[in-house]
Amino acid sequence: MRAAVVLLLLALCVIHHDMWWWGEAEPLVFGFIPIGLAWHVLISLAAGAVWWLASRFCWPADLDQLDAE
Repeated sequence: MRAAVVLLLLALCVIHHDMWWWGEAEPLVFGFIPIGLAWHVLISLAAGAVWWLASRFCWPADLDQLDAE
């Protein structure tokens, strides 16, 4: 799972740089959000999901035991 999280992080880094919609306001998503802004909203939601995966499946268990002691 750790390799999957790393690959997802790398993919997010690559697709974050949206050169295809740079400087374009059309098309509008939901009739009022420019496509570039909508793209960054989706990237932010995906980053939150990857962060959840990383903290859920890649967090070292021994750190939690040290805090309890």
